[in-house]
Amino acid sequence: MTNRRDLIAGNSRPVRVAVLRRSWNAVAIAMVVLAAGTAAGHGAFAQAAGTPQPSTAKKGTDAELLADFIHYTRIANYAIAEAKGRELLSRNLSQEDFVTLIEAGDVARFEETTQRAMRVQQLEPIAAGMNKVYELGVLSRARSPEQIAKNIIDLTGNARTRALARERLLAAGEYAMPQLLENLLNGNQPLLQNAVQPVIVALGRQAVIPLGSALMKLPPAQQERVADLIGLIQYRTSLPFLSDVMESTTSDAVRAATVRAIDRLGGADAGASDLYRALATAYYDEKSEVTSFPGEEHQLLWSYDPAAGGLLMTAVRTPVFHEAMAMGLLERGMQLEIGTGGVNPETLALWVASNFSREIDTPEGYVNPVYPVAGAAEPGVEPRRGAMYYAVASGADIAQRVLARALDNRDTPLARLALSSVEQTAGGNALWGNGTRMPLLEAITYPSRRVQYEAALALAAAQPQSPFIGSERVVPTLASTIRGAGVQVAAVVAAEAESYQGVRRVLTNLGYTVLPQGRTLSDLDAPIAEAAAVDLIVGVGISGDRVPAFIDEIRGRNKTSAVPVLVLTNVEMLAGVRRRYETDATVMVRQVGLNEETLSKAGTELVQRASGGPIDAAEAGAYAQRSLAALRDLAVSQSTVLNAGDAALPLMGALSDQTGSSRMKIAEILSMIGQDRAQRALMDAAIAAGGDEQVDLLGLVADSAKRFGNLLEARQVTRVVELAAQGQDAEATAAASLMGALNLSNAELVPLILQKK
Repeated sequence: MTNRRDLIAGNSRPVRVAVLRRSWNAVAIAMVVLAAGTAAGHGAFAQAAGTPQPSTAKKGTDAELLADFIHYTRIANYAIAEAKGRELLSRNLSQEDFVTLIEAGDVARFEETTQRAMRVQQLEPIAAGMNKVYELGVLSRARSPEQIAKNIIDLTGNARTRALARERLLAAGEYAMPQLLENLLNGNQPLLQNAVQPVIVALGRQAVIPLGSALMKLPPAQQERVADLIGLIQYRTSLPFLSDVMESTTSDAVRAATVRAIDRLGGADAGASDLYRALATAYYDEKSEVTSFPGEEHQLLWSYDPAAGGLLMTAVRTPVFHEAMAMGLLERGMQLEIGTGGVNPETLALWVASNFSREIDTPEGYVNPVYPVAGAAEPGVEPRRGAMYYAVASGADIAQRVLARALDNRDTPLARLALSSVEQTAGGNALWGNGTRMPLLEAITYPSRRVQYEAALALAAAQPQSPFIGSERVVPTLASTIRGAGVQVAAVVAAEAESYQGVRRVLTNLGYTVLPQGRTLSDLDAPIAEAAAVDLIVGVGISGDRVPAFIDEIRGRNKTSAVPVLVLTNVEMLAGVRRRYETDATVMVRQVGLNEETLSKAGTELVQRASGGPIDAAEAGAYAQRSLAALRDLAVSQSTVLNAGDAALPLMGALSDQTGSSRMKIAEILSMIGQDRAQRALMDAAIAAGGDEQVDLLGLVADSAKRFGNLLEARQVTRVVELAAQGQDAEATAAASLMGALNLSNAELVPLILQKK
């Protein structure tokens, strides 16, 4: 049977707790350096301003520095407290030594003092650094394999020893599971075997995935024991594993144990593959109940390998943890589905979406141990292909399902990747997904310019043959990219005119067109409706208790449902509101009254992470070129569903302000549009041009005349005759050719024959 490690993503390498401890040390050191550096910056600022800095010549012991920091913080002598705290942090004590230092004194006094210091701007980075090292030190000690082993032995001690051991093992959480499970399965130590079972049950959901990962690989007698134990843990996340074993085991005793466990959990209303998909969905949605260590840098993946020591943990960065878990669960689900006739398309679509999401969320420079890619895999490890490979191989229906999920979740980066795969695979009936909904059409009105443009390009590339609702939006969307792809629109909600003007100035400097002031969001209904799209909304002075309603109001409107929102709120409620939205990439909460530079950086960072940043000149140019190519193909095909003629007016406007190859591409498309205004616009452009460009434009007018007949005005015909009579040879020949294409009367041609030049 497939190893759980393989199910998660293939060629991963188990990481022991010792490796994790090094990760914690690295995090702690980084926090200390950051805190010390920031604090030093505050000191340098004060010194530059002429404030005398306290001497640290007599630096003292670690304990003396800590005591001084606490003392001077509590008497509000912040300059000396800063110096003492900075000196202590600069000594880079290990986590364990720092915890020992704190616990040698009054822990409660230290915690109360650092909380007080966090409210002082000068001391906040130092206090944050101290708190972080202390917290990581306590965690590191609790999660130490040596400490866990000692605490497990202490479970058989006296009452106080047992209570302390239990408390420490619960603090270690999932990190204790390898040794707890080892002792549970060790029949040679019945006292420890019985002692660890209630601890595992008390760990609750943190025990479920490790036990479920082991369940598939254990021999039948141990499977029976673990299944009964899982049934005592009241979390239904174990149902897929129990159902999987129930369906696959050949042991009646094991099957009976899994049935008992499932019944204790309230029963399962689906088969194992469906249960795997449901649990994978919870991971994909990053539900809190499947996140063991919220706020931490790493989470744990689990596998079971008897030959390698039993239960193994692999630490992965939190941004890609949920995707790794979802993909592993779905891979096992697909194995089961293959055995019963075929893979459910929803299972495959969720796997593709998870893989795209993994790619989007991978921190820069991070080598994912469970999904090594080309150029980042360790020697001897076979790299896996990029997410797009699997997406296009899965076909248009799966791509549309991924797109639908992205639209429902307002996940702009995922929507763009899904559209890219749709464009490469969809055509004919595949344009419309599975028939129950049409996500590609929905994407045309999605509140992101990039998604709108890419949906229109995908539809144009597919060249649909049958009319559909919304087809009238496709060609105008393509045409809008030719001149306006780089236009960025921002809306500002501010009660005060001064606040509005300050934010407007910053946004204008960033290249945004800013809508008029709105004191409420409703005030901006008309300007927002008239804009092609809104790329950023800034709420100024929104009180903390009103922020959720403000965000909900924005999200409740189709045109702003996915727009990045920057909220500037009062400092008193800032921390709580920021925590509420810290996992939402489309919302940023900052303190009201930021200076222009900080506000500019905040807005730029928000738009970058939420939608990929503003469309710059190079990207706008690329969209324009792709749209021109698509419009030309539609014009050549004379599509009656996506009529290139719907772009005539924008193309005529662009003809006058474009140059070079873009101008000639626009002219070529106009020459294939059977409208008198298109042919006349081409002729006006030819009259105004000169040299080779005039020759080329006259040739395109002639092409238009061949296709659609003479649609020129009399004044333009007169000018054609004049050019044929008076122009230089190349221009005259081109004009004469146009005369022939226009099928002018002999009365206009004979004078050209009789004239002498």
